[in-house]
Amino acid sequence: MVDPNNRQLWPPIHRSWLRLRLGKLYYGGRRRLLWMSPRFHWAKQRQTERLPYMLISHATPLYRHLRGEDQELQENKVANLRLAVARLDGIVLYPGETFSYWRLIGKPTRRKGYRDGMVLFLGRIGSDVGGGLCQLSNLIFWMTLHTPLTVVERYRHSHDVFPDTNRTQPFGSGATCAYPHRDLMIRNDTEQPFQLCVQVGKQVLKGEWRAPAPPVCRYEIVERNHRMDQASWGGYVRHNELYRRIYDLEGGLLEEEFLFANDAIMMYSPLLPEES
Repeated sequence: MVDPNNRQLWPPIHRSWLRLRLGKLYYGGRRRLLWMSPRFHWAKQRQTERLPYMLISHATPLYRHLRGEDQELQENKVANLRLAVARLDGIVLYPGETFSYWRLIGKPTRRKGYRDGMVLFLGRIGSDVGGGLCQLSNLIFWMTLHTPLTVVERYRHSHDVFPDTNRTQPFGSGATCAYPHRDLMIRNDTEQPFQLCVQVGKQVLKGEWRAPAPPVCRYEIVERNHRMDQASWGGYVRHNELYRRIYDLEGGLLEEEFLFANDAIMMYSPLLPEES
């Protein structure tokens, strides 16, 4: 599991507009060179016919109960997800191939129909063209952890935005994205193809990984060493570690492996009562 920014967080960094612009050009250029590298065989074939066996399925709600002025951003997010899903649904990841989230979706632009959706940038909530696509990368990453596929690049969220009310997955189990350099890349090191199926429903974003043969094991993601620490600069940092347990179909534990550690700046007070 590769997580390039898996490190202890220091106080929030404030960078100048020029530095941000130059950094985006630099890392964007490096990403485009990587996409042209002959050492990668990129997944690009899509098919409408579904592979027969479902390995994992998951769904996440499209709408949160937020302030009224944020409702339009949520509707725009759903519109953005529909455009991105249309580029990913049915993609087949053959043995030896690598899935690149942004290489397949492309740059979100207004010309393509993308709208202003909610984004988190440098610890501040705002809006930008294509905002909200992290929900799709989160879904794909979470499902991939329940397959034998190999995650070769994933970026964790640097900020913990919402309290745990109604949380169904462990903290830190998502994958943030920013075109083109904060990518989600998944490699197929097995001997069979896998197919990604994603769909935007009325209330949920749904996804599946499918294969030509039934699963031979079951996966479970567990959290350990969870804590919330007050940093020297006054804010709070949330930490945990995630592990993956692999079971045979009879329920016997085959293996347990460390996945990654998470550290994120909390954007809410951990001392607030849950009902707040």
